Amino acid sequence: MLLTKFKRIARSGWVNFWRNGSVSLASVLVMTVTLIIIASLLLSGALLSSTLNTIRQKVDITVYFVTNAPDDQILNIQKNLQALPEVAAVDYISSDDALAAFKARHINDAHTMTALSELDTNPLGSELTIKAKDPTQYAGIAQYLSSNNSLVNAPDGTPIIDKINYAQNKDAIDAINRIMASSRKLGLAVAIFFSLISILITFNTIRLAIYISREEIAVMRLVGASGQYIRGPFVIEGLLYGAASAAITLMLLYPVTLWLGPIGENLGTGINLFGYYLNHFVWIFFVVVGSGLAIGALSSYLAVKRYLKI
Repeated sequence: MLLTKFKRIARSGWVNFWRNGSVSLASVLVMTVTLIIIASLLLSGALLSSTLNTIRQKVDITVYFVTNAPDDQILNIQKNLQALPEVAAVDYISSDDALAAFKARHINDAHTMTALSELDTNPLGSELTIKAKDPTQYAGIAQYLSSNNSLVNAPDGTPIIDKINYAQNKDAIDAINRIMASSRKLGLAVAIFFSLISILITFNTIRLAIYISREEIAVMRLVGASGQYIRGPFVIEGLLYGAASAAITLMLLYPVTLWLGPIGENLGTGINLFGYYLNHFVWIFFVVVGSGLAIGALSSYLAVKRYLKI
């Protein structure tokens, strides 16, 4: 009996969906725009995250040591830094390697190369290049080195660190942190805004469908139909709006990501959107379909509750 009643409700909602063709089309199109925006936010978020991760991998802080700093003490500092939970990697660069890299960077600078050739000793000290797991943790690492005197001072009390270039990289690090935080907030705000618009449009569509079917509803009331039986088709109709919109959105995403994939990759973002779409299709499918059904069901529920007096 329950299954039969459900089949009748579903069939009635399906009939209403197609009978109110122009009204249904308007709701589906508006909801499709919303779902495309939600899906675009997912893809753009992945693109932005990949781009920022690529940039973040190039951001680090370097500890420059005085030329007479003992190697064993430098290696001890490296070991202590590697033990910190916020540190991803610490690379040791000897003074000879630092000099070789400096010469390679200034190979075409005749004045610099001439000045170096006139020196009897290596003017550069050893270095430690530090990469943090998160850009927000560089300040703490720099503070750790600045405040730990027993670690960074020679036995006679003189500091062995010449400088830490955190201050020079701070602007770039802070900019990355701000972009990541702002992008998340902006994406959430845009998704909520368009979801509310879709709910409002679908809400009015269901209200219009209730008005169009007012005579049928009156007849069903007279013959003793239950409130659930009368409400059901409109909820099914809202779910159909969401399902149709989700199907259209997923079909549109395929050619769009196929076209944009190589473009994004060539821009140095480190990600191919088409490959990302295929690899994460199940997740994107559930987000898009779930959002469509949720918007359709919520707007239908609100409209039925507000305008269908049973």
